[in-house]
Amino acid sequence: MNRRGFVKGAGLATLLGLAGVGTPTSVARADDVRPSPKTPLYRELVPEIFAPLPDPADHVPAIVIGSGFGASVTALRLSQSGIQVAVLERGSRWPSDPWRDIFVSDTIPDGRGFWHRTTFTGVNRIPVPVDSFGGVLDVCSYPGIDVWRGACVGGGSVVFTGVMIEPEQRFFDHVFRGVVDYREMHDVYYPKARSILRPSVMPADIYNSFAFAHSRAWDEQVRAAGYTPQPIDGAWNWDIIRDELAGRSRPSATVGCSNLGNSNGAKFDLNQNYLRYAEETGYARIYPGHRVDAIAKEPGASGRYTVAVTKLAPTGEVLRTRTLTCDMLFLAAGSVGTSELLVRARATDALPNLNEHIGEGWGSNGDVALARPLTTLEVGTQGTPSASRILDEEGAPVSLESWFIPGMTPFDITILASLGIVLDDTRGRFVCDPTDQHVDLQWPDDGTDGYSARALEVNDNVACHCRTTSQPALYADASFTAHPLGGAVIGRATDEYGRVCGYENLYVMDGAAVPGSTGTVNPSLTISALAERNIEQIIRSGG
Repeated sequence: MNRRGFVKGAGLATLLGLAGVGTPTSVARADDVRPSPKTPLYRELVPEIFAPLPDPADHVPAIVIGSGFGASVTALRLSQSGIQVAVLERGSRWPSDPWRDIFVSDTIPDGRGFWHRTTFTGVNRIPVPVDSFGGVLDVCSYPGIDVWRGACVGGGSVVFTGVMIEPEQRFFDHVFRGVVDYREMHDVYYPKARSILRPSVMPADIYNSFAFAHSRAWDEQVRAAGYTPQPIDGAWNWDIIRDELAGRSRPSATVGCSNLGNSNGAKFDLNQNYLRYAEETGYARIYPGHRVDAIAKEPGASGRYTVAVTKLAPTGEVLRTRTLTCDMLFLAAGSVGTSELLVRARATDALPNLNEHIGEGWGSNGDVALARPLTTLEVGTQGTPSASRILDEEGAPVSLESWFIPGMTPFDITILASLGIVLDDTRGRFVCDPTDQHVDLQWPDDGTDGYSARALEVNDNVACHCRTTSQPALYADASFTAHPLGGAVIGRATDEYGRVCGYENLYVMDGAAVPGSTGTVNPSLTISALAERNIEQIIRSGG
């Protein structure tokens, strides 16, 4: 394959680091009882995920569905208030260790990487079989766009690339339109979230190491084009990355691993902060392997909710089905998961009072994968943490972040990657067929065209100022998002603090509440800060 073909083939996989997903691929049911042929190997490598799973009580005062950013914030603050909380997570609870082979690499993934998929498509565009297993990343294919979701305890924090940026006020206000006050978020809740998540900029010694030659080349390119690269905060343990560089830990973040997990704990995922702190209160318990299939009002019980749960082994085997009840129900299963539960509940009359805004306002955050030629002969493995970004406002506002090629060897592959994030108003909606309860995402046929072209325009501008070592074709791919947002938008489907309209003690606490975009930045910090704001008000007001 020539370099032009490689770059075009890399597209989606190049940017967000996953060489294994580039086109819609086959999905196996999570309750498919046929075990992966690699199950004995996984039992040997990661016995912890095969340990007997705990069961929640039949009734819990508060249930949190999901264990990502919004869920973890919610669980901590509820438990600190003395409220018993059950955190339900469909995926496994994966350990970390400096040397063990816990997570699979991004380059040659297996079942540990994907949530019950049967194939993946690599950079050569050839579908390759993968064993169906309860891995950490769920790739949902909809007409016109793929959506990446975490499927493990810690949710997206295990499979993201650590970037945490507060949006600028003018972009924040454009998105939230006065429902959420930026100054309050800036002064109180962004700092509150940062104090727990601990993001920081890349230290100079790491930036100047062999694993980040691509970051230095990226910065040189944007400077040549007239931009000033801005340092990025990342949720990384720089001491563990130093251990990798010094040979004191297995290579992970320094060789382009991130999107299928970091075995050595190099990333400050939520298992190291919010979730751990919640459990330490004694009031919160996490229940892996518990998939929530439906929610409803309990018949004849004022204020209570029912939660239909399937208990799953990592192989997909169904261990048990139950219906739990709770007094307070917090939805934080990610934009897709939360939206699915709500639109299904409305379509089946399980929650008939949900308003017309449920399922609406879904966006991709304007994500675009970009590639351009390399401009240095100093080539090492491409480390995962992102060092810097630029912002261009000559047209629709767009940021480009320095990115990485996943898990590649130190050979010259002649390209650099960027993540483009465009401030874009394209929106889709979730709909449910009540006959089979299937939920689908309706996304415009040309939904990605405008923001993809805008991101490519900026990438082209940078490339045309570069003296490159090669001339592969430039490429932009918006056929995916790793940042799904919306579907239960704050101030529309909910009140201004996430209380679902039409019901008491039912809340949306995650990216589903965000109106489709976080204003040219990655959403994790905003989701966390918004959850801090909302749960504080919910607790203070008594519901």
